[in-house]
Amino acid sequence: MAELSVEGGCLCGRLRFGSAEAPVDAGYCHCRICQRSAGAPVLAWAAFPKGAFRYAQGEPEIYRSSEGAQREFCARCGTQIAFRDDGSPHVDVNIASLDAPESVAPRWHIWTGSRIPWFDCADDLPRYEDEGPASA
Repeated sequence: MAELSVEGGCLCGRLRFGSAEAPVDAGYCHCRICQRSAGAPVLAWAAFPKGAFRYAQGEPEIYRSSEGAQREFCARCGTQIAFRDDGSPHVDVNIASLDAPESVAPRWHIWTGSRIPWFDCADDLPRYEDEGPASA
């Protein structure tokens, strides 16, 4: 496999991961499943090609959060690393878990129909009530 160009890891350092390719997309998700899994009002994610993403150290725990999708996290510290939809060619990675999260900027907001009313991002990015561009 090619050398990793984007790297990251969990809070305790047990899991290290990376991608040999840059992300193909990035956004904010306001759905209730992301809110609950992250313990936050929104989850910022970056989509990497599945074939370019790998764990370089450790193996994640897997939780099937819905039919056809799973979340990958560190069993020791609880950091959520990735989301995989069985039908997608990408793996969505929690931007905050990247070593350089400032290098990946979200491009839109999805599932804003579930946005917690007291939380809003002060940006001019497009907002979608549902899955947004992925539904096109």
